[in-house]
Amino acid sequence: MSTETNPVLPEYPKLNRLFRLQYEEAQKTHVLLYPEGMVKLNQSASEILLLCDGTRTVVDIVAALEAKFSASGLDADVRSMLEEAARRNWLDA
Repeated sequence: MSTETNPVLPEYPKLNRLFRLQYEEAQKTHVLLYPEGMVKLNQSASEILLLCDGTRTVVDIVAALEAKFSASGLDADVRSMLEEAARRNWLDA
């Protein structure tokens, strides 16, 4: 498969330095800012990206989210979101 449709996730996901994740009070949500604009994120995407600081593995991120939300089986959804973030270059390679 092409890496464009199924990107390889970095071992320690970290936001690309061209993007800034911040909470926008006016919109009551997190947004991802970049030089050409802004992406409004849903709560799930926000929670995942907030953990992408380059110190946690994907497994660590999943475990942190499962603990925070008293949930299990989030691996596939978290990986899917991270793959989309990688495809959009939101993550460092």
